[in-house]
Parts: sequence; C-alpha cells; structure tokens
Amino acid sequence: MKPPVQAELPIIEAPASPRRLPRWLKRNVPKGNANHLTARTVEDYSLVTVCEEARCPNQMECWAAKTATFMILGDICTRPCGFCAVKRGKPLPPDPEEPQRVAQASERLGLKHVVLTSVTRDDLEDGGAEHYRQCVEAIREQVDASVEVLTPDFVEQRWALDRVVEAAPEVFNHNAETVPRLYRKVRGPKSDYQWTLDLLRRVRELKPELKTKSGLMLGLGETEEEVFDVLADLLDAGVTLLTVGQYLKPGDKYLDVVRYLPPEEFDEIGRRAKAMGFQSVASGPFVRSSYHARAMAEGVESGDNISCR
Repeated sequence: MKPPVQAELPIIEAPASPRRLPRWLKRNVPKGNANHLTARTVEDYSLVTVCEEARCPNQMECWAAKTATFMILGDICTRPCGFCAVKRGKPLPPDPEEPQRVAQASERLGLKHVVLTSVTRDDLEDGGAEHYRQCVEAIREQVDASVEVLTPDFVEQRWALDRVVEAAPEVFNHNAETVPRLYRKVRGPKSDYQWTLDLLRRVRELKPELKTKSGLMLGLGETEEEVFDVLADLLDAGVTLLTVGQYLKPGDKYLDVVRYLPPEEFDEIGRRAKAMGFQSVASGPFVRSSYHARAMAEGVESGDNISCR
C-alpha cells in the first residue's frame, strides 16, 4: 500500500529549459592537492571512473577526499540514454586484470567503502555480472572495506543478477532514475520501469540482509505525484537507501533540463522520504548515486539525513 502524500511541492511548475545555472548550482573548487593523489592512482592503475566519464559535478570534492567511483567493464556503453555523457558504441572485451587493479587502487587510496559501477554491456551474455563478482572478490582479498555495486539492469540477462548478489556486496544499488512516464525518453527503448522494481525486489529476496539502494534525478518534467509514487514503489520493492539529485545537461545533444529545483525543495523531499520509511536519504541539487556513499550506508544505523548543496 502506498503511503499518503500530505504536502505539495511544485516540482514541475516552472519555466522550461532554463539557460543559466541558478546560484545554488555553482561550486567552489576545493583547496589542497589531495585530488592529485586520486588522479595519479586512477592513471597508474589504468582505471576508468564515472566521476570523469559522466562529468560529475562533485569530482573535485570527492577526489580531494581521496575517493572515486570506479567504472568497470570499459568506458563505452551499449545503451543510448538521453541523460548520460558516457560514450556509446561497441565496447572492448572485459579486461581480466581489471579486478586486481581496482583492488590495488582501493588499497592505495585507503578506501573503507569501495563503490563499483559500470557501463551497460548488452553485448555480453551475462551483462558483465561475472566481472562484477570478480571485482568484489578481489577487493575483499586485498582491502578491509565494504563494497557497493551500482549495476545496470541486466534486462536481457535476468539470471545474471544472481551472480552479482552471490558476491555479497554490502550495498546493491540500481537507479530508477526517473518516473515511468518518462522512462523510455530518458533511459531508452530497452529499459523497463517494472523490471527495475523487480530487480531490486529480487535482490532482497536472494539476500535479505543486503542493503538495497536506488535514486532519482529530478528536473526532467516529472510531477510531484509521480515522484512520490516512485518512492512508494521503491519502498515496496524493499529499497532502504535513497538518493535524489538534480539532472544537469552534460552537453548539447542530451535531454534539456525542464526545471532546476532549489535546495529547500530537495530538503523537503528528503524529509518526506524519511517519513515514508527510507532509512537513509541523500537529497540535494548535487547528490549523485555514490555521493557520500559510505556515510549513507552507515546512516542506516544512525538515521541521519545527508544533504548536498
């Protein structure tokens, strides 16, 4: 049963396609040289990060804190999502040495919570699931750290999900991204909203102790009712950790921003999400799937909200 919606947030009622970034979306460059260690580590171990490939606005902040989200299985995606800056095309075969390099880089950076994501690999029979498993196991062998995976949907390799879950990462993340009405426009013709929910539900069925996580990006034309319907669906699927952030257009050929939500609205969405039953919530204009991921995972116990302005 979906929780009642008690307040109204004007999520969609604003001018379309704003040309200038509002003041709250301008960030200061962090001081210090710690980000150079992260950059050097990524380069030394020939790794790819979603921080760079997806043009994340938090890259400098996270790298200065000596953390990064590793993007395994190459830097070329087989899906033409309308929001994502990652390259599309025909990818190379998985690199068998990548799991060990990810583990070594995690050790050098002193990571206590390692986040792995990947491009979508519809060209592989298992969608890259075995490679995920190998990466999780390599990290466990070399680093005393928890592991979070942010996977594609494995929509044509449904059995492959089990292989990732067998590796027992502490957090399993798969993003809903947007509301059902906009799914095909935003995520492309192969993506399916119901399968996203079924995937998250199956993870909890296979390993109930595993923390499940999902996220939404706002500003694509969704309505308030649609947003909270999705949150209710995610709760029903067993999701306990939630991220909500602002969509930022990465280039001319991508989907337009319909609206920039002010920080106060993200704060209210976060409060309401917590009241609905999510155990840990990060909601703010700059929030991304792996932003402050360790704090989010640990927030399940503390119950803290995490805001990113």
